[in-house]
Amino acid sequence: MRDLDKALADILAIRSQIAAGTAFRGYGPATVAATSGIALITALAQYLWLADPTAHPIAFLAGWAAAALVSAVLIWIEMQARSRRHHSGLADAMVQQAIEQFVPAVIAGVLLAILQWKFAPETLWMLPGLWQVLVSLGVFASVRLLPRTIALGGAWYFLSGFTVLLIASQSHALSPWTMGLPFAIGQLLLAALLYFASGGHDAED
Repeated sequence: MRDLDKALADILAIRSQIAAGTAFRGYGPATVAATSGIALITALAQYLWLADPTAHPIAFLAGWAAAALVSAVLIWIEMQARSRRHHSGLADAMVQQAIEQFVPAVIAGVLLAILQWKFAPETLWMLPGLWQVLVSLGVFASVRLLPRTIALGGAWYFLSGFTVLLIASQSHALSPWTMGLPFAIGQLLLAALLYFASGGHDAED
C-alpha cells in the first residue's frame, strides 16, 4: 500500500508539473468581453436608480458584488467546458492552478470591504480603486499560465486603480463610473488580448 500511495503521489506531482508548464486555454474571449457589458450595465443601473451612492454604500457595494458574482459564474462555466476540450486529462489541474492565482486577490478584496465597512466606513471611497489594484495583482499572477501579453491587462487595472484613488481622494465620494468604466475597458482589453493571442480562431471554442 505504501508503494501504491507513493506511485499515486508521484503521478499527481507529474500532472501538476505538466499543468504548470502548459498555457491555460480555459478563458474564452467572448465570455470575458461579456463581463465588460455586465460592468457597464451595473454602472448605468446605479447611475439611474442610486441617486447618492456615498450615502448608500451598502447598496453600491452589493450591486458590484452581484456583478462580480455573475461574471465569475459565467467565466467558471466556460472555463470548465473549455478546459475539458483543450486540456483533456489535465483539465482539473489546470483549472485549479488558474483559480489559485486569483484566490488571494479575491479574499483580500472581500476582507477589505468588510473591515472598512465595519470599522472605517469613512474610507469606503477607496474601495473601487483598491479593488482594481487587487485585480491587477491577480492578472499579473496569472501571466505564467496565460499569454504574456495579458500583463498589459494587469497594467491597465494597476494604473486605473491608482487613478481612481487619486480622483476619489478629492471628494471621498463613491461613483458607479469609477467602477464601471475601468472594469468595462479592462475586461474588453483582456478579451482582445486573449483573442489575438489565440490567433482569432479560438474565440468561440
